[in-house]
Amino acid sequence: MSETSTSLVRRLRGRVMGLGAAGTVLALAAPFTATAVAGQAKAAAPDPVSVLTYTAKERKEALAYWTPARIKAVGKSVDLGPTGPKAKPYTGVALKTVGRLFFVNSRGADTWCTATAVKSANRSAVMTAAHCVRLGSAPGMTNSSMVFVPGYSKGKKPYGTFAVRTAATPRTWVNDSTNDVSALIVDADKSGRKLTDVVGGQAIAFNRAVGGTVSSLGYSATRPQLGEELLRCAGTAKKEIGMQAIPCDMTGGSSGGPWLADFNATTGKGVLVSVNAALDSMTPTKMYGEVLGATAKKVYDRAQNG
Repeated sequence: MSETSTSLVRRLRGRVMGLGAAGTVLALAAPFTATAVAGQAKAAAPDPVSVLTYTAKERKEALAYWTPARIKAVGKSVDLGPTGPKAKPYTGVALKTVGRLFFVNSRGADTWCTATAVKSANRSAVMTAAHCVRLGSAPGMTNSSMVFVPGYSKGKKPYGTFAVRTAATPRTWVNDSTNDVSALIVDADKSGRKLTDVVGGQAIAFNRAVGGTVSSLGYSATRPQLGEELLRCAGTAKKEIGMQAIPCDMTGGSSGGPWLADFNATTGKGVLVSVNAALDSMTPTKMYGEVLGATAKKVYDRAQNG
């Protein structure tokens, strides 16, 4: 690559893959407070995790907002070119854990990303990309009407719709556009069942060595699927520009989709080791994802214990 590593990272992380990308931003959590130490006012260290919470009223409105007609319309609103050749329709057992994450961006446009139910203490945690929740380095604006539809396929919502209650992101993403990963907490469904009691949850690994075969999944806005079907790329993960990369040409809408190591298409189980975060070019050949380390673990723990 002709660019320096630093400039390439900035360019990649500045390109939001979620549909309606330029307007996707969220609010900064409460600012850090000052505390007195030894008779002097001293600023406390800022919380490394920034949290956005939706009210009960907002969550109820979000569920009402995403009607079948609206979901159908948003898929037809964007065409990002033909699918493949690296990305192909997923053909394994139905993946209950992976779904579309619908929301309204800060400019009022309907849009979506991809997200995954993961094992968690509260049985309600979902992993996605931070840029599906907040615009990096631009706090103060919020996405709204955010819901997760696990197992979405061609208009069908076989496991229901779950309103997002809380979204946690690294403060480094809010301030510096680094660590593009987010953990969400979703409400129970209309029957009072928690998410992973309904669909199960993928295992998640932190500080895992980069390498081996990884499957990346997402609802890319490429045709003919236009977000209506789950696509899959598979390849060997390699370290690159401080992230990890696999060969993949999915694009907008696949943001936040899982990278599953040790994936078995017969059982639908794997180990989540990253999420779709960025592309190498406007005509993509590589997908980039964060290496999940200590910061990502703090974000996940905030969600799973919330």
